[in-house]
Amino acid sequence: MIFVASDHGGFNLKQELVKWLKSSKNPAKDLGPKLLKQDDDYPNFAFEVCKQVLKGKNNTGILICRNGVGMSVAANKVKGIKAGLCSYVGQAITARAHDNCNVLVLPADFIDEERAIKVLKTFLSASFSAEERHVSRLKIIEDYERNRK
Repeated sequence: MIFVASDHGGFNLKQELVKWLKSSKNPAKDLGPKLLKQDDDYPNFAFEVCKQVLKGKNNTGILICRNGVGMSVAANKVKGIKAGLCSYVGQAITARAHDNCNVLVLPADFIDEERAIKVLKTFLSASFSAEERHVSRLKIIEDYERNRK
């Protein structure tokens, strides 16, 4: 399942991406916001998407805000989440292949709908390479995450 959310800054792009996902027969769930509210708080949406992503091995999250940084910061605070901010197809490929990201973050102010769809399509079709160097690096991160106080 693909879980999608945004804040007010990413609302319009989120609406279009959810439409695209559903028309492409991708199993997607819009976790909000349902209405555009200028005073919403992006961490709440990020945490809800991350919670849902962690419930299933094949789940993926898509988060959208104005510059993508706030959603990235919030999502990466959740243990087990690897969120990658991507504006380009190449970033989406390596976010999955090298970093095994399970959440894609898109910057609505810096990406148009057409490119966002290309990045999203690429992210969804890419997979982790499982090359030893990437496995080793992710293990270092997971060990740190597990042992930090």
